[in-house]
Amino acid sequence: MGDPRAKAALYEQFSRIGKAMASPKRLEILDLLGQGERYVEDLAHEAQLGLTSCSAHLQVLHHARLVTTRKHGTRVYYSLASDDVARLFAGVRDAAAHLLADVEPARRAYLGEDVELISRDELLRRAGSGEITVLDVRPTAEYAAGHIPGALSIPLAQLRQRLAELPPEAEIVAYCRGAYCVFAHDAVRLLRANGYTARRLADGMPEWRLAGLPTATAEPVSLQRA
Repeated sequence: MGDPRAKAALYEQFSRIGKAMASPKRLEILDLLGQGERYVEDLAHEAQLGLTSCSAHLQVLHHARLVTTRKHGTRVYYSLASDDVARLFAGVRDAAAHLLADVEPARRAYLGEDVELISRDELLRRAGSGEITVLDVRPTAEYAAGHIPGALSIPLAQLRQRLAELPPEAEIVAYCRGAYCVFAHDAVRLLRANGYTARRLADGMPEWRLAGLPTATAEPVSLQRA
């Protein structure tokens, strides 16, 4: 028989992860960090948090070793501690979708009616044929941190003004932060309303990375067809 106190101490260590993730805003922060390294002020802006509140959430995540930090000048940058954290977040999200009936109506309320999608496998089969153009509609900094090789970068906020940069004859495949990110949904609706053939990637950049698929990292100096 093992020592009950030692067993309790072991499970207390396991519970540190659950406690750290037991906050909607901390889950949102982990989702944002799944796109790449971010500094505190940027995370606060994206998560619609005050700087003090965002820093407090990050400290909880850091104490549980879910995120790591580095300092550059006066800025502190955060990133996920490892791919295990990205897998853990994805597992929590997917388990919730499978087990909780409330997830689907909440998803629809946020994303709207679903748009037609394309799988990663189909995208990989067709990407080299010239039939499709892959479009990254995340913010430029996230594109620079890692994107599908050959993807065009047009953030959603700029898409309406930059439609003329897209080839009218190709099918457009938009992707963003993941299946629960609204950017690609809105991009596909906008593209179709303007006469383009468009679908969204079934998931996003974190899932692409976790699948071991190639990524590119560079500022979008010029647009290149996928």
